[in-house]
Amino acid sequence: MNVFIPLILGLLLGYLLKRAGKRPNLETPTSIALLAMIFFLGVKTGEVQVNGLWLLGVSAIFAVLTIVGSLLIAEVVG
Repeated sequence: MNVFIPLILGLLLGYLLKRAGKRPNLETPTSIALLAMIFFLGVKTGEVQVNGLWLLGVSAIFAVLTIVGSLLIAEVVG
């Protein structure tokens, strides 16, 4: 629920700026925000105790099955 409040405020601010004819450059703040989120995601992920080899195996199997499924669906549809 806390995510929706800044999202709605950002949408309203963007709409108001668009109506006023102003287009601020948001490239730098967006890049900084994304880098901060990725950094804190890494910090939080580093705190979790998991078996790395097991996770690698499950991820690889999931990736292979996803690719195979996509190819099968493309073959059936195409």
